[in-house]
Amino acid sequence: MHAEPNPTSSLEPGGICGVVQTERSITAVLGMDVTLPCYYQAEADEKVAQVVWIKKGINGQNTEIVILNTEYGANIFGAYEGRVKEKAPLESADGGIILKNAVQADEGTYQCRVNTFPAGNFDAELELKVLVPPLPTLSPGPPLIEGEGRSLAASCTAEGNPAPALTWETGVEGTNLTKKYEHQRSASVTSEFYVVPTRRMNGKVLTCVVSHPGFQQEKRITHVLGVRYLAEISVQGHEEGLFAGKEGAMLQCQADGNPPPTYTWSRTNGSLPAEIKTEGNTLQFLRGLAPEDAGVYVCHATNGIGSKSAQATVSIAEYEARKIDLVSVSLGSVGVLTAILLVVLVITLLMVNRHHKKRTKQLSEKIEELSTLSREASRRRLNSTTASTDTRLQLEEGIHLRSGMHCDSLRDPSISSMMGEEADRRSYSTLTTLKETETQTELLSTVPDEEAIEDSEETEQVEQSKEKEQNPTEADGIVGVAIQPFIKQGMAHFYQENGTLRAKPSANGIYINGRGHLV
Repeated sequence: MHAEPNPTSSLEPGGICGVVQTERSITAVLGMDVTLPCYYQAEADEKVAQVVWIKKGINGQNTEIVILNTEYGANIFGAYEGRVKEKAPLESADGGIILKNAVQADEGTYQCRVNTFPAGNFDAELELKVLVPPLPTLSPGPPLIEGEGRSLAASCTAEGNPAPALTWETGVEGTNLTKKYEHQRSASVTSEFYVVPTRRMNGKVLTCVVSHPGFQQEKRITHVLGVRYLAEISVQGHEEGLFAGKEGAMLQCQADGNPPPTYTWSRTNGSLPAEIKTEGNTLQFLRGLAPEDAGVYVCHATNGIGSKSAQATVSIAEYEARKIDLVSVSLGSVGVLTAILLVVLVITLLMVNRHHKKRTKQLSEKIEELSTLSREASRRRLNSTTASTDTRLQLEEGIHLRSGMHCDSLRDPSISSMMGEEADRRSYSTLTTLKETETQTELLSTVPDEEAIEDSEETEQVEQSKEKEQNPTEADGIVGVAIQPFIKQGMAHFYQENGTLRAKPSANGIYINGRGHLV
């Protein structure tokens, strides 16, 4: 009887009765121990006699590995002796075994057969795969030289089962080419990294990253790039003021390269002077300078990649150039700037003070001008009040005269009617004139402007003249030209009742009493 393999990844005793439980596939790492599980739960009246492990071969050639008997223990066969042991000897339901130090030859199909009484035999199969972790290696390419084209920087190779995955980590720009080779029980992968060499790549790190199921974490192999180059060179030290007698003068040749360059010195106008020392990139005078030390000095730099040279013209002055004391100059400049700022500040303060005084004077003059206008307005109001008093006296005389005429008119009805109408017109003109006088007085008190006051007076005179020309009456000779404008204004404060003018209620208190007097 055969039982279907259980695909569960983790098995425990106590499964379904009459069924052998195991894994479909087990993965082992080369050189590590691996457990081959096999569980069987017997029924109540059933007993497990033994468990047999067999490795199935090609063309039906099977190999027995071990027999686990509940009474006699484990019986291990052939080459597996010493490599196989029972997992749980005291548990009849657990027929699993442990295979030690797994090798690639252990890969294949394994069968667990359970012999029971009286039910018979039950079996299940599992597939064992052995992972071969790779041992990656990194090989540097040929020397990288600046100026050359696309060059191999490094190659990384790893072989394993299954095939590993290779990637690159670096801060330089480049391309990679990966190749895969299949073998009987493994596969190898090679990845090559190419760059265009520049001096900026020198010293940069190139890392090969290897990934594989047999690794708990990725493996990394690093390589430091080396790029050969020779940069431009220059000579320094001759820019300073060189003069006869100067001690410790020296020239330096500045150059950069990989590998570091070596230096040699020469002079175009003859051999090098006596009493000098050349060490590395430095040429040093061991004595005070002399005029004959002048000339064109040449520095040669070589590092196996190439050779470059630079020259400098050395001039020897007869005397030492006078140096400028920068500290004294700086202090003097600060003092001058401070003085200029103080002068500007004083001038600004004086101008502000002068402007303030000027504004104060203008304000005082304006206040005085306003005071003068106010006083003149007050005088005009006083004069207007005096003129109003004179006008009232004239009105009283005109009213008395009207009263006399009224008596005469009683004798003649036609004359009385004419005189009554004439008196009404005169009273209305008088009251209107009084109202205009008050209005002009209020305007004079609120507008302290001489031109406005003069214009108002001129306008008032013109209006009075026009009114006189448009309304000529027989009473003009009686009341006089002076009171004609006031009669018109005053009439607004009276009303006519039974042929008699009566004062309207007003806040200014102007009315005509019983005797006809203006109050």
